[in-house]
Amino acid sequence: MFRSLPVSRLAAPKEMNTMPVGPAPRPLVVVTGAGRGVGFATALALVRTHRAQVIAVSRDVSAWNAVKEEGITPLTADVATEEGRATVVRAVDGRPLAGLVNNAGLLLKRNLGTWTAADLERLHAVNVAAPLLLTQALLPALRAASSAHVVNIGSMGGFQGSIKFPGLVGYSASKAALACMSECLAEEWKDTTVRCNCLCLGAVDTDMLREAFPGYVAPVSADTMGGYIAAFLLDGHNLLNGKVLPLSLSTP
Repeated sequence: MFRSLPVSRLAAPKEMNTMPVGPAPRPLVVVTGAGRGVGFATALALVRTHRAQVIAVSRDVSAWNAVKEEGITPLTADVATEEGRATVVRAVDGRPLAGLVNNAGLLLKRNLGTWTAADLERLHAVNVAAPLLLTQALLPALRAASSAHVVNIGSMGGFQGSIKFPGLVGYSASKAALACMSECLAEEWKDTTVRCNCLCLGAVDTDMLREAFPGYVAPVSADTMGGYIAAFLLDGHNLLNGKVLPLSLSTP
């Protein structure tokens, strides 16, 4: 039989912690090429849907003048230059960086036989060197976060095995280099909390698409693609690392 304890010996219930629990801190993210198109839409989705703090980097941030969005910090900088990358690093200011979207890109279309060394150097500077050097400069901030994700925005033009189009050999080659670079960065960081993936975008309704394929009507809006990229940035690295992923509904 069980012997009942005197009331005085019964343990008093612990007081419940009634302190209110505040919202989780807003993750800090850098998006380049955020002055228009997919980059602009990605930055908006990160703030509106995911409550991120976004440093929206572009050479021209005038589009943000009409959008007074809490959590967006427009930053004028050319990430293809050392000075521009330093400007981004100063804006981050040593804070833990949860994500980096290397979206800034350059498209040049030339007939074969008319390409110049200067054309190829420009493409490499913007589409390959800039994302690598900016990522490298922001690595201390990325490592300071509990986990971080670098998403490089590639193109189906640079995706191995995809249909290619005339006039885009230089552009496509630079995006292929970006895809390979993403795989290499993931290998470099495999023992850290920083992960890297590359999204190869197909036709999206942007100025760049209209420049490459005049008259073509894209099946995907910039807002739709931006929403996907935002969600992938904050969650995709929980399952994927070092992957080059095609995102396309059509050809092109």
